[in-house]
Amino acid sequence: MAHVITQPCCNDASCVAVCPVDCIHPSPRERAFVRTEMLFIDPDACIDCGACVDECPVDAIVPPEDVTPALEPFVAINAAYYSDRPGSAAPDVVEPVTVAATSGPLRVAVVGSGPSACYVVDALNTIRGLDVEITVLERLPAPGGLVRYGVAPDHAATKSIATLFGRTLGKRGCTVHLNTEVGVHVTHDEVLRHHHAVVYASGANGDRPLGVPGEGLPGSVSARDFVLWYNGHPDHADATFDLSGERAVVVGNGNVALDVARVLAGDVARLIGTDIAAHALEALAASRIREVVVLGRRGPEHAAFSTPELLGLGNLAGVDVTASHSFEAAHANDELTRIRASVLNRYAAAQPTPGNRRIHLQFFGSPTGILGDIRTEGLRIDVNERTAEGGISASGRSETVPADLVIRSVGFMGRPVEGLPFDHARGVLPNRNGAVVDPDSGVQVRGVYTAGWLKRGPSGVIGSNRACSEATAVQIVADFASGKLAVPEGTSEQFADLVEQRQPERLDLAGWKRLDSHERKAGRKVGRPRLKAVDRSEMVDIALGRQASPIG
Repeated sequence: MAHVITQPCCNDASCVAVCPVDCIHPSPRERAFVRTEMLFIDPDACIDCGACVDECPVDAIVPPEDVTPALEPFVAINAAYYSDRPGSAAPDVVEPVTVAATSGPLRVAVVGSGPSACYVVDALNTIRGLDVEITVLERLPAPGGLVRYGVAPDHAATKSIATLFGRTLGKRGCTVHLNTEVGVHVTHDEVLRHHHAVVYASGANGDRPLGVPGEGLPGSVSARDFVLWYNGHPDHADATFDLSGERAVVVGNGNVALDVARVLAGDVARLIGTDIAAHALEALAASRIREVVVLGRRGPEHAAFSTPELLGLGNLAGVDVTASHSFEAAHANDELTRIRASVLNRYAAAQPTPGNRRIHLQFFGSPTGILGDIRTEGLRIDVNERTAEGGISASGRSETVPADLVIRSVGFMGRPVEGLPFDHARGVLPNRNGAVVDPDSGVQVRGVYTAGWLKRGPSGVIGSNRACSEATAVQIVADFASGKLAVPEGTSEQFADLVEQRQPERLDLAGWKRLDSHERKAGRKVGRPRLKAVDRSEMVDIALGRQASPIG
């Protein structure tokens, strides 16, 4: 048996580069990489050298002797990819640039400190021959973005990539300003005056509405707000969610929807050993929710959640997973899809066990209104049906699903950056290879770039940002080498002085390490990996070494 890639796979693709026999696919140069849900090891080509295990930042690769019964499905999934291997034509990529002719260091400011931002920093630091100085600006007192505040607490292996990003931010030539917000403490123009380029990699900080009547009722919330709450985001720590009813509905069927369903329906005991926020743990322990309905507009063959996340639902103790429809065999035209179909069909055939909690995957339902006079009491849906062409059409029937909590999980959106063009329909900064452009004229906005979800929209997993950020970094260097970037008026030292003047409570990496250590020590006392500080003032006090009240 060969090595096996399992659920935590983040698509970082570090493993691809170190594999001596090219047995891990799709690689970043293959078209399939853009939309793949994970990477796969070819069981016939793998030589079990273990190089990929050492390189994987999230411990997703397992040697054959460590494959447990719970991981057995991933043996079949890895093999299935190669039984119907898709074409591997390389996409258009930005060609490497020569930087030998440039004079002086390239100075780049990166706004954000999540995966896309850290991959930009790493890419700039690894371009051969480039002398670069990087300034990272993060509005929160803690770095990490999506890794700290977006990844579900029961996905500890995925969160471990934070160690890699911490090393990236600590590299020589990188200055980090935490608790410092562009547009509040310094303006965009001030940042650009001190740097050749500024990269906005601050993610998708808004969410798409359902656009149905009753959406503003209490009890109707966004998945983004709920996720940030249970992950201890300081802007959402004071939120409250009514968990007193027995049923919740999650509208949408991507991985975030399954995260929310797992957290709501799973036994709270399984979260005690995670870094979930203390306030969320307490609220979930008192929750009366027994059933979570995950609603999708189309059929199971079109669901956006990944196969690994779908498999994970079936491993929740005391939770039945059921589905309203089976996966039609006509749509299972390759081995990977047939495996996915078998999982969904098993759920469709399952019968609820008396006394168990339940996650129900409800397909072919379009939400048309949230019901209730004073607060949410249910969701009205129009029932859809399959068409002969594989699409959907309205059946003319409607249903009401009683629920006290409706959580919309229909997509995130980026927010505009003051003074820059913005694509409001897609929620992104309009760009060409990461260089921000005026959408009307197509002219590049000098010195302004973007990466991650603010560049391409909310797609992919953590590692998907790597290729995206590398392309932006290469574009910056190409523009620098060709003289397209303005020479900064101020130095990096002058910019640091400006930040210090404007934001006396600015934090550096030393402050973050102090906060990180404090959280870990507090967690060890109660048998948890960390106990997050969730109050911004408290976080700053701890980071600066000032007297702070105990966490919790």
